[in-house]
Amino acid sequence: MFKELGALAGLMRNLPKMQEQMRDMQARMEKISVEGDAGAGMVKIRVNGKMEITSCAISDDAWKLQDRECLEELIRSAANQALSKAKAEMSGETGKIAESLGLPGGMQFPGLA
Repeated sequence: MFKELGALAGLMRNLPKMQEQMRDMQARMEKISVEGDAGAGMVKIRVNGKMEITSCAISDDAWKLQDRECLEELIRSAANQALSKAKAEMSGETGKIAESLGLPGGMQFPGLA
């Protein structure tokens, strides 16, 4: 029990540093940009670190298929791939912050990973 109280006290001492690092991370989130693609590049989707889709490109070859279900699947697959990459990047960023604050490895910040 005393060990947990000591860890909590350590976090409280690090609060200003943690707040600064969170502001820095939020700024880096806006700069992160990853791409997912499906159908050998027929659909490409770009996502930022805030988990927002920033672009969606559909090739002429995909349109020529004239297959709505196939196109929907390609879009879904590319979006999920891009989101997964963005989450992995953000997980790495939150891990760096946790490590710099002396928190246990693998600790995630709510809403960020």
